Amino acid sequence: QAQLIESGGGLVQAGESLRLTCVASGRAFSSDDWGWFRQAPGKEREFVATINWTGQRTTYADSGKGRFTISRANTRNTVYLQMNDLQPEDTAVYYCNLVATPQFHWGRGTQVTVYT
Repeated sequence: QAQLIESGGGLVQAGESLRLTCVASGRAFSSDDWGWFRQAPGKEREFVATINWTGQRTTYADSGKGRFTISRANTRNTVYLQMNDLQPEDTAVYYCNLVATPQFHWGRGTQVTVYT
């Protein structure tokens, strides 16, 4: 079981950027596909982006295409999410986890709040 620690969220104005970081500790990291997910108030948790174990293949939800970039640093057990041109609808708690199930216990996430 790994411990997932997300950070980098904040309160930003529409159009600004944030870079989220997820550190996974407690087990091997480099052989797994990882993803970012988010949960807005009153909504189900949803997929945001994924990255395969080599870092060469990525996928994005339509909501983030062209604005979000997922990347990873296997030597640091870290996954990143660069978010540009943030919009109020991006307001949510953002989490990282494995793409495949069973997933790890979810971390506390990092809050992203975008205002106009």
